[in-house]
Amino acid sequence: MNKPVLIIMAAGMGSRYGGLKQMDPVGANGELILDYSLFDARRAGFERAVIVIKKENEQAFREVLGDRVSKHMQIDYAYQSLDDLPEGYAIPEGRVKPWGTGHAIYAARQLVDAPFCAINADDFYGYNAFKLCYDHLTSLRDEGDVAMVGYLLKNTLSESGYVARGVCTTDENGRLVDLTERTHIIPSLDGPLMTEDLQTYTRLSEDTVVSMNMWGFPASMMQAIREGFPRFLDNDVPKNPEKAEYFLPMVVDSQLRAGKAQVTVLTTPDKWYGVTYASDKQEVVDALARMSAEGLYPAPLWQ
Repeated sequence: MNKPVLIIMAAGMGSRYGGLKQMDPVGANGELILDYSLFDARRAGFERAVIVIKKENEQAFREVLGDRVSKHMQIDYAYQSLDDLPEGYAIPEGRVKPWGTGHAIYAARQLVDAPFCAINADDFYGYNAFKLCYDHLTSLRDEGDVAMVGYLLKNTLSESGYVARGVCTTDENGRLVDLTERTHIIPSLDGPLMTEDLQTYTRLSEDTVVSMNMWGFPASMMQAIREGFPRFLDNDVPKNPEKAEYFLPMVVDSQLRAGKAQVTVLTTPDKWYGVTYASDKQEVVDALARMSAEGLYPAPLWQ
């Protein structure tokens, strides 16, 4: 089996954040969240990463990451573009929105022929998450053996506003039974609250396990993503040609329903950090400074 590869989805622009947040330094020496993900992935065992970006941002990524990362692991780039479609398909009139996370992985199809871990570039997952995923990918039982790293909801909320989270339901063996996207969750003094209509709120347990879009896939999942994309273009896009998105959980759900995959939920107690809103940045900066002071990360990171 080929060694597991890390795929980092970095082509999106943060609309609520207000810019290309993947390139915003959060470390004391100019490190990006992406630096910390690559550092943690490398010490967990990953030796190669494919970063999915927009072609026009390649120079910026190369300049910011520079040689400091490539000295420690192999870095390749894949390009996500709206016109990267199967033969016979065209961009719908008026479409400017990217095709989603499933399409981001699709963009790396020519570069990855191995089990892979998929993450967002602007999320801080922590070392334990990468170690859980890498260990799973190096001991796959079969080609339907999928892993999802789950976080406790209380460790993923933002004080700056609402968040969307994939709420997980598992069976007695820790296998994923259902993943429901909850689009509006807020913290409160009495615990997390969710709403779908901004009027009626339902309390969630702070220990609810949620997905932060960190997946561990066997190599065969790349083919499933390739095969599912035309079906999405045929079935979903006509209903909403300007905004329909091909999400990774859609592919996983399709494989589950077809009996071609089972998903093991690997839960980490670590706190997740992200910059959904610009005001979240200071919390991330402070947390990373604290972790560096405690010796969890060297400073500079890639010394």
